Amino acid sequence: MRVLVADDDSVTSVMLEYCLEQFGYEVTVVDNGLKALELVRTGEYQLVISDWSMPKMTGLELCRQIRKRPSSSYTYIILLTSHEGTDSVVEGLDAGADDFITKPFQPEELHVRLRAGERVLALESRDVTIFALAKLAESRDLETGAHLDRIREYCRILCENLLEQGPYTGEIDGDFGRMVYLTSPLHDIGKVGIPDRILLKPGKLTDDEFEVMKQHALIGSETLDAALQTRPQAQFLRMARDIARSHHEKFDGTGYPFGLKGQDIPLCGRIVALADVYDALTTKRIYKPAFSHDESRAIIVEGSGRHFDPAIVNAFLETESEFVEVRQRIANNESPAPVEPGYRPLPLLPSYAQSIGRNVIARESVISW
Repeated sequence: MRVLVADDDSVTSVMLEYCLEQFGYEVTVVDNGLKALELVRTGEYQLVISDWSMPKMTGLELCRQIRKRPSSSYTYIILLTSHEGTDSVVEGLDAGADDFITKPFQPEELHVRLRAGERVLALESRDVTIFALAKLAESRDLETGAHLDRIREYCRILCENLLEQGPYTGEIDGDFGRMVYLTSPLHDIGKVGIPDRILLKPGKLTDDEFEVMKQHALIGSETLDAALQTRPQAQFLRMARDIARSHHEKFDGTGYPFGLKGQDIPLCGRIVALADVYDALTTKRIYKPAFSHDESRAIIVEGSGRHFDPAIVNAFLETESEFVEVRQRIANNESPAPVEPGYRPLPLLPSYAQSIGRNVIARESVISW
């Protein structure tokens, strides 16, 4: 990552440049605020270390000018200063500084503060990336409506339950739950690579078409993995990749794309798998009506230990009222499917669940017992 240093003290700037290069940063050094502002305007620098007192433009004025300019991304500014006391801190923060380092600086402290700045910048890029990619995927399949919003809510509910009880309390914490919530909308990003004639087909897919549809898991994971290679510290990309790659794996090893089994399937993928199936079952699609909660519940219970992790099925059963509430609150912006006179829900039998899996929901690649 690039760091811009603005300091008219040659000794300090040389020390800064050396330390930053040792930390792995690309460094550009200038000796006044005006030059620094010109470089910030190029959009190539999001981390800036500026001396407080400089000729032509002080560090405080540089902060003010950076904050005034319209920008599509945030610039994190660390002021290097010999000033002490609350008044100086207030003045610097009011000018737009994010952090301070006191002269003479300690390399370890500098490194920690830069990493804090990187985390702030990563949050901005993470949210923008997730939103853009999720909307790209959603644009290919308009009939899913609020699918992405429901998916992440279902994942949140499951993670909160698993955090409190069950076999995964040692693996799940608040950060894990938040990350699943944020990245689960990217589970089907690979559908952008599936032809419309297959993705939007109003009926059962042929075997050949189903093989093409299955490629979306690899397309999505490879796309996200390519992004991860450029930003290996971006943990949200790692989880998004794992979800895209594994949310169609099955607990008994009969899923795709790699036939992973049990604990070999990433936990985030196992969570999204159940949330995705529940939403596909309870939502009207061009090839099927929406099933009731009870019908969908029976299918999920039938798949425990085969399609789904039994612990996650248990979490679903303990929170199913919350699933129903989310489903009612985040409804598709569509009219209900017409119901023929005399229609009655099909009986909730194991054979029914198996039939649904083989013949109807296989169209969505979500279940195929």
